[in-house]
Amino acid sequence: MIFILKVLIDAALLLILAAILPGISIKNYGNAVFVMVVLAILNATVGFLLRLPLNLITLGLLSFFVRIFVSTILIKFAANLFKGFTIRGWAAAFILAFAIAVTGMALDYLL
Repeated sequence: MIFILKVLIDAALLLILAAILPGISIKNYGNAVFVMVVLAILNATVGFLLRLPLNLITLGLLSFFVRIFVSTILIKFAANLFKGFTIRGWAAAFILAFAIAVTGMALDYLL
C-alpha cells in the first residue's frame, strides 16, 4: 500500500516538474504513473547493481549522492523507453532525481 502511495505521489511530482521545467515533458498522469512504476523497478534491480560498487568505493559515506547519480542515469534510460515522456538534458534528469529522492525521504519519515 505504501509503495502505491509513493508511486502516485512521485507521478504527481513528475507532472508538477514537467509543468515547471522546460526540459521535462510528460503526456498525462497515466503515463507518469507508468513511468514511475518502471523507474521503481529499474531502481530496485539495475540501480542496486550500479549503486553497490559505488557505495563500497565511498564506504557508504556518499550514498545519498550515489543514489541521485544512479537515479539520474536511470531516468534518462526510462525516457528512452516511453514515447510520451521526454527528458532534454542531464540537468533536468538530475533535478527530477533530486526531487524524487527528497520526496522519498520525506515520505519515509512521515509514513
